[in-house]
Amino acid sequence: MIEMPPAGGASHDVVAAALDLFARQGFDQTSVEQIAQAAGVSRSTFFRQFGGKDDVVFADHELLLAQVRDFLAGPHDDPWDAVCEASLLVYSHFAGDPELARRRYTVVRGVPALRDREIVTVFRYERLFDEYLRAAIPGLDPLDAVGFSAVVTAVHNHVLRQLLRGSKRVPASVLRGALDDARRRFGVHPDAEAAPDDLVVAAFPRTMPRAEIARRLAARLDG
Repeated sequence: MIEMPPAGGASHDVVAAALDLFARQGFDQTSVEQIAQAAGVSRSTFFRQFGGKDDVVFADHELLLAQVRDFLAGPHDDPWDAVCEASLLVYSHFAGDPELARRRYTVVRGVPALRDREIVTVFRYERLFDEYLRAAIPGLDPLDAVGFSAVVTAVHNHVLRQLLRGSKRVPASVLRGALDDARRRFGVHPDAEAAPDDLVVAAFPRTMPRAEIARRLAARLDG
């Protein structure tokens, strides 16, 4: 299980102050000076931490994308599970402070430019998963990599929206269960059982090159 560092610190305070102002008086109507004053920092400090008002809204995502990238760069016995764990890393962060996450969601939904950036940000997670799977499993069909990455991202967003649109906590176990179901659908969950007509048994000489074994299996499965 991945644990995120605890929320807090100057940057978190600035983000919380900004989202509170955006929610109360509107994104366009809120100035950087107002955010800095509410957070108790100088204007120059704000710009050192963030590039602009929209960067405040997506500050957590930039941190999370870096953490996901670092996590996937480590050793993993099961690449499919690693992608799911990365998704849980992101979810657990927002679930840790649901009220702040809900304020962010409300602000983003009300500003077209922020909605567009959110779409791009979601795709960045999906692309990270896709690139990781292709590198971790040599020879993996690109359609399988992008398909699984898209499913994990969609399942993650579906569960996250339950959290953001409601008033109750939605534990990470809900997402874990949904991701386990996705792995079973792709046949990559450890407890997935093959139906009789899906089971393939093959025997090859130990000295046969693995590439030739893969070629022969592919030929049989495609035939």
